[in-house]
Amino acid sequence: MTEEVQKHSVHTLVFRSLKRTHDMFVADHAKSIALDEDSHKLKMAVKLKSDYSPVLHMPVLKEVKSHHPDGFHGNDAYMQPVDDPEYLITGTHAYPSGPGVALTADTKVHRNPSESGIQSMALALPPSQARQESSRTAATVAEIRRGAERAHAQSTALLLLEGGGTRNSNLLRRAPTMPKPQWHPPWKLFRVISGHLGWVRSIAVEPGNQWFVTGSADRTIKIWDLASGKLKLSLTGHISTVRGVAVSSRSPYLFSCGEDKQVKCWDLEYNKVIRHYHGHLSAVYDLDLHPTIDVLMTCSRDATARVWDIRTKANVHTLTGHTNTVATVRCQAAEPQVITGSHDSTIRLWDLIAGKTRATLTNHKKSVRTLVMHPRQYTFASGSADNIKQWMFPDGNFIQNLSGHNAIINTLAVNSDGVLVSGADNGTIHMWDWRTGYNFQRIHAAVQPGSLDSESGIFACVFDHSESRLITAEADKTIKVYKEDDTATQESHPVNWKPEILKRKRF
Repeated sequence: MTEEVQKHSVHTLVFRSLKRTHDMFVADHAKSIALDEDSHKLKMAVKLKSDYSPVLHMPVLKEVKSHHPDGFHGNDAYMQPVDDPEYLITGTHAYPSGPGVALTADTKVHRNPSESGIQSMALALPPSQARQESSRTAATVAEIRRGAERAHAQSTALLLLEGGGTRNSNLLRRAPTMPKPQWHPPWKLFRVISGHLGWVRSIAVEPGNQWFVTGSADRTIKIWDLASGKLKLSLTGHISTVRGVAVSSRSPYLFSCGEDKQVKCWDLEYNKVIRHYHGHLSAVYDLDLHPTIDVLMTCSRDATARVWDIRTKANVHTLTGHTNTVATVRCQAAEPQVITGSHDSTIRLWDLIAGKTRATLTNHKKSVRTLVMHPRQYTFASGSADNIKQWMFPDGNFIQNLSGHNAIINTLAVNSDGVLVSGADNGTIHMWDWRTGYNFQRIHAAVQPGSLDSESGIFACVFDHSESRLITAEADKTIKVYKEDDTATQESHPVNWKPEILKRKRF
C-alpha cells in the first residue's frame, strides 16, 4: 500500500500541478504587455538625455511623424509632423554640428538643398572641382536617415551591454590579447664532463647541492662534484642500462632502477645496496620519491606503476590502467600525489590512497615520455613528439600548447623563474617562458669529438637546487652543464615577440 501511495504522488500529483500551472497562464500566453504611458515617457526622456544630449542644443527637427516598425513612438515635442519632408539644420555644410561645436552669429540656419539643386550646382562647376565638391557635399536625406538608424542600433547594443544584456554582446567582443613574455637571460654551455662509456640516461642532484648522480647505459652509477665536475665515486651492481636515479632528502639513500627489472636502494654511508624491490616484470624506466612519506614510485615497460614502502620493501599498490609502457612517474605532497605518462599517449592522475585512477588525460597523440611539475605553481607540463602541453592540478585542466620543438622530447625541467627546458632526441634544447609559452632560446650543442652526429640526443636534464645550473645527460656519453649568461642584457637580447607562436586552447 505504501508503494502505491509513493507511485501515485510521483506520477499523478506532479502532473496535476503542472497542468494547473499551464491552465493558469495559457489564456494570457499570446497577449502583449500593455504599454504604460507614464513609464514610457520617463524611459524616452532618460534615453534622450543619455544618448542624444550632445545634439539637443540643435534646432528642432521637422520631419513627418511615422510609426517606427520596432514600436518606437518617439517624443511628441521633438518629432513634429509637417507637410515639408525637408528639414532645417545648422552649419556651413549640410551636416549637424558635432558635440562641442559652438554656434556663432556667423552660423546661419539654412535649408537643406534638394537633390535637383545639388545636381544643377555640380553641372555648373568645372569637372575636377565638381568631383571635389561632390565628395564634400552632404549626403541625401535618405542617407542621413540610414546613418541615424545605424547610430541608434549601435547605441541600443551599448545599452544592452551596460545593462547586463547578452543578446548583442558579440557586437563589441574584444580581440584576444597576447601576454608579453618575461625576459630571461640566455643560457650558455659552461662545462662538459666525460667519464661514462655509454649513453647517460638519468640525473639527480642531492638535496645539499654538493654533488649529483648520473646513471648510464654502461651499467654504472657515477657521483660527481657539482662545483668542479670531478668524479667522486662509481657504483656497480646493475646488469643493464640504469634508467632512473633519485636521492632521498629524508635519509642517506640513493635509489636506482634499470632495464634489468631491478630497483635498488643504496646506502651512501657504505656505498652498498641494502634493499631490492622485486615485482616488475620488465624494464623499469623511471622512479620518484614521495617528498613527505617514505614511499617510492616506479614505472615499467610492463604497463604498470608500483608504489613501494621504502623500509619494508612491500609493494603497497600496483597502479594498472595504462595499455603500454609507462615511461615517466612523478609524485608530490598535494593531490593528486602520483602522475604517470605512458607510450599509450595518455597521462593518468592517481589516487594514492585507493590505488586507482583519478583522471585520464587523452589530449596527446604520441607517446608521453616526460613530466615535470612547476616548483611554485599548482601546474605541470608533459612532453611528447606532437608538442608540450601545460595542465592545471588537481583535475588536469588543459592550459596551453607549447609548439615548435619538432622532435621526440625525452625530458623537461622547470625552475622557479619560469624557465622551462625541453630536451629532444635530435640533440636540441629549447628554452620556454612558462607563463606565455614563448620559445626564447634554442641550443644545439656540438657532440663530443669522436662521436657520431647521430649521437646527440638529450635523455635527461635537471636544474640544480640553486637553479643557476642546468645539467643535461646526452647520447654522446657526456654530461653538459649550462649557466645563464651574466653579461646579457635585455637590449642585447630583446624578446622578439611573435604572437602567432602562442596557440592557446588548441587540443
